[in-house]
Order: sequence, then structure tokens, then C-alpha cells
Amino acid sequence: MVLATYHRACKLEHRAVDCTGRRQDSVPADLPADTRLLLLDDNTIRTLKNMSLLQYQNLETLRLCENRLVLIEPGAFLSSRDLRNLSLADNVLFTNYSVTASALRSLPALKKLDLSGNSLTEDMVTTMLHNLSSLESLSVARNFIMRLDSFVFESLTQLRELNLEKNYIYEIEGGTFEGLQGLQRLNLAYNYIPCIVEFGLTQLKTLNASGNIIEWFLATEGDAVFELETLDLSHNRLLFFPLLPRQSKLHTLLLRDNEMSFYRYLPNASALLDVTVQFLHIDGNSTNVTTLSLWEEISMSNLSSLSFLDMSQNQFWYLPDGFLSGMTSLSQLKLNQNCLETLHLQEREPLGMLMDLDLSQNQLSELQVDLGSQGTLPNLRSLNLSANGLQRVPPKIFIHSEITTVDLSHNRIDLCPQQANAGGAERPICIDLRNVTSLRKLYLAGCGLEMVASDAFSGTSLTHLDLSNNQRVLARGLQPLQDIALMLQVLSLRSTGLPSSKEDLDFSGFQSLVSLDLSGNSLTSFPESLSDLKLHTLDLRRNRLPSFPQRSVQQRLGKSLKVLYLSQNPFDCCKLAWWDFLRHLRTVHIVDRGQVTCNYSSNIIRAMGLPESVSQSCRWMTVNKALLNLVLALPACLTLLVAFAVIFLTFKHKLLQVVKRQYRVSSPY
Repeated sequence: MVLATYHRACKLEHRAVDCTGRRQDSVPADLPADTRLLLLDDNTIRTLKNMSLLQYQNLETLRLCENRLVLIEPGAFLSSRDLRNLSLADNVLFTNYSVTASALRSLPALKKLDLSGNSLTEDMVTTMLHNLSSLESLSVARNFIMRLDSFVFESLTQLRELNLEKNYIYEIEGGTFEGLQGLQRLNLAYNYIPCIVEFGLTQLKTLNASGNIIEWFLATEGDAVFELETLDLSHNRLLFFPLLPRQSKLHTLLLRDNEMSFYRYLPNASALLDVTVQFLHIDGNSTNVTTLSLWEEISMSNLSSLSFLDMSQNQFWYLPDGFLSGMTSLSQLKLNQNCLETLHLQEREPLGMLMDLDLSQNQLSELQVDLGSQGTLPNLRSLNLSANGLQRVPPKIFIHSEITTVDLSHNRIDLCPQQANAGGAERPICIDLRNVTSLRKLYLAGCGLEMVASDAFSGTSLTHLDLSNNQRVLARGLQPLQDIALMLQVLSLRSTGLPSSKEDLDFSGFQSLVSLDLSGNSLTSFPESLSDLKLHTLDLRRNRLPSFPQRSVQQRLGKSLKVLYLSQNPFDCCKLAWWDFLRHLRTVHIVDRGQVTCNYSSNIIRAMGLPESVSQSCRWMTVNKALLNLVLALPACLTLLVAFAVIFLTFKHKLLQVVKRQYRVSSPY
């Protein structure tokens, strides 16, 4: 093990020196001569002089990010012939870029160069990259590049990775990347590129073009095999599903947040109408018009290797028949936040590898699944159908599956078996989750659930359950949860109309529970059964609790509790001993401590800033309570005493005669 030692301003470890954030205005001259890695980020170095690195001839990595570099003198790297990694990000090198370019040309072994955030234009970049033929990785992100000419990267024949994100690129001249035969990763994210046509970089493995204004993506026609594995076109303005290479190794396709839809079934048109689109491509003086049938082009792309497809936040209202049929390796499909009204997963669409399906926030009224003998979704693990308008779901949708997570929140549904409906009103669809042994996480928030049957969760192994915002689901207590009480770890009962009776809120059987949400339930007392649980997180917001029992924190609950929410309860300002105890308990973090309030003389006061006058009034009331009671009782006592004296004096003679007759003893008068 190599122990770190310390220079006057830097940390030394083996042949690495870390001088980050040491307010150095020059390269330290007294570092070990055999230093290979030198970190000088976040300092105040303005000029890298010819003699700055003279004694460090073994230097391989140099970082000078976030300095004030305006100039690197031409001979600064003459003694650093082995320098391979150089990071100059976030400086002001645009001021003397041509001089700095001369210095960079003296680095024959340079493999990785970072010039991000230096306010460089395309002309400056061209000058600085001239003759850097050894480069394999280059970043010119966060500069002022607006267009790319065909010759800007022509000398970078060994380049494998290029980062151009967060510039102002709106035009890329044809042939700009064609000479980069070894280029595998290209990042064009967050620019102003309007389209990508005739995409033909067959050697590229990763293309990130997210965050542009791309309206269409069109690969070159032909049967050339593309090495493309990851394509990110999210956060653009795509109108159509991208026209992908016919032969590729694509496994990740990201199309989130675009304007895509399918157009075969247009309004007021024949269902079999062949929809075509014309692409107008202008290159110099030549103009090419390409007419394509959208769906035919998609079907010609080989997507058998695709495993992750994200089409969320678009305008899809249907999927064409057979759209998923060629995606035999698909494991994650995200179609959330679209306009889907129905979805039919057919048996001929081999989705045997699909594990994660997200259909949330659509307009689905019906989900059709051809189950078949082995099930269409045998490996499905997570299904999200939240925020739809479901009216029909296959009754045995989870048969032959290994489903672990189901989200049906914000749908008008009920759980089988349904309770008797005395009112005769139409009931929502019934989802049967009984005996789904693989199920672990179930989310049913805001489903309008009535009181569920006692065996609604029988046969499951639920560890996470969310019943939030179902006002009557547990109005009779916790009995429906008894079958899964011992397994539950995370339970949300927010706004579920829990009864205030302590007998109906017995959590003693929930011994595995670590997170419990009881907010929004109008509880008037703290459930004592919680004191014996090992909770890590407890939410008691928006109830009617007058206090928090200090004894509960001193028991088992206090030893395990880490996170607590308490705001929006009518706590008594004169009974906050428990609050002071909790605040000084370092093991418990009261997340909303600044919002916790208490009531005093019809005023609402923040518990954290309780005025001293209120505290003194409360103390006086506590200390003098016995005296106050005595003062209040004294008038009554005096009144009784006077009344007794009056009665005695009035009836004295008669009383004495009665006594004499009773005991036959003479009395002197």
C-alpha cells in the first residue's frame, strides 16, 4: 500500500501529484522529477510558460481545468514528449489560440485532449487541431462552434471519440466525419441541428444527437452493416419514426420527447392508404428528392438486437400491426406519456425477452394480450399502467409470468374479489392479484378503491404496497393487510381514511416494516403499536395529533427511526417537551422541522422559532397550576365554611337537646 505524503501545497502519492484548488498562480517547481500525473485544476494560472514543465519529463497526464489560462507558450511542452492526456477545459484560450496551437503541435504522443468551455469558434478549433494526428479522444464541448466544415477534423485520422455537445452547431457539411474511419463515439447533443440525412457512418457505435431540433433521421439506403449500438435522438422534433440502417447492431434506441406518430390511419382517409413522405435534400447546387413509405421502411430495418426502446413523450395513438414483431431481444419498452387508446400485444409478436413495460400516462381504455399456452410476456418483471382510463384488462394477464412490480395507480379499478355493492352502481373493472406469488411491489394510489376483501392480497409476497388516496379502502381497519403483514417493508397509507380508534390500528404484526406513510388521515392519537416496530421512515403529516409520545422514541422505534415528517398537525405549544427531545436526538432527521407548527391561544406558531414569551407563559402555567387550582377552590371552601357556621349557630340549641336525649347526660346552661 502506497501512503500519501504532502508537499507544501500538494498531495503526493506514488508518481501522482494533486494540487487542485490550492490557489497556485504557476506550476510548482519543486515537485518530484518522476511525476507522471499532475492535477492543477481550480487554480489561478494564467500562462503556462516555456519553463513551467521543464523538470517533469516523465509527465503523462496534465489537468489545468478551471484556471485563468489565456496563453500556453510555444515551448511549454517541449520537455513533455510523453504527455498523453491533457485537459484544458474552462479557461480563456480563445484569446491567444494560435500561439496555444503551436504548443499543442509539440506533443507527438497526445491521445486525449479536452478544450471544453474555452469560447472557441470553428475557425479557432480548426487551427488548434491542425496536425494533431495522434489524438484518439477530443472534446470541444461548450464552445461557440456554429458549423462544421469538411476539413476541420481531416488530420485526426486516429480519432475514436469526439464530443461536440452544447455548442451552436446548425450545419454539418457533407464529408465532415468521413475521414474518421476509427470514430466510434460521437456526441452532438444540445446543438441546433435540424436534420440528419444520408447517415452513413458505418463504423460508429454510439451517436448522441439529443437536445437538437432534428425533424427527421434518415440513414443511407443499402445493405451495408452498421456497427451502431446506441442511438440517442431524444428531446428533438422528430415527426416520424427514424429511418434506421437496414443492418445494424443497435441495442439502445432513445426517442423520448419528440413529436412522432404513425400516419397510416389518417383521419378521413382509407385505412389502407399508403402514406408516403418526400425528403428534399439540398447539397450545394444539387437537389435530391427521396419518396419513402414510412411503415415499409421501418419494417425493412433489422431490429433483432434491440433491447431498450424508449418512445415516451410523443404523440403515438396506435402501434402498427407487427411493429414489435422483429424486436426479438427487446427487454425494456417505454411508451409512457403518449396518446395510446388501445394496445394489442399479439402472440405472433415474440416478446419473450421483455422485462419492463411502461404504458403509463396514456389514454388506454383497453389492453389486449394474446396469452397463448406459455403467455406472451413470460419474462415480464415490471408493468406500469398508471394514469390511464382502463375499462378492460385480460383477467389472467399475469399467468405464466414472473411479474414483480405492478403500477395500476390512477385508474378506476377494483380488486377481486369485489365486495357486495348494495347501491347497485356500476363497478369498475376487477383486477385479480391473488396467488401471484412473484409479486413484490404493488402501487394502487388514487384508484377509488372501496373497502377491499380480507383475502385480496392472499398468495402474494408483497414487500411494497401503496394504497394512497383511496379514501375508504381501510375505513374498517387493517384487516385486509393481515395476509401480507409479516412481509411488508414499505407501506403507504396516505389519505386512506384510517379510523382513529386505536383498536383498529394495530401494527404489531408488521414486524418487517421499515417505511410507513400515514399522512393525511386525521389521526387524533399516535398508534401505540408503532413503538415496537423497527421503522426507518415515518410520515405523520396532515393529521390531528396534539403531541408525539416521547416514550415511543425511547423504545424500539427510537433506536431504528432515521427520517420523520411531522408538519401540519395541531401540536400544543405548551406540551413540546417531546419536540425538544426529538430535536436533540441526533439519530432522527426531522425533514420538515422548519414547517412544524403548534397552537397557542388560537395562534399558529413555528415550533422552531417559539417566542420566549410563549415559553415563559407555558412554564408559568405549568409551575403554578396547583396554586391556581387552590385559588380557584378557596372561595368555594370559604363559602361552605360560612354556611356550616350559620347552620350550626341557628340550630345550636336544638342540636344540644338531641345530643342530651341521646346520651342522657346533663349539660350545664
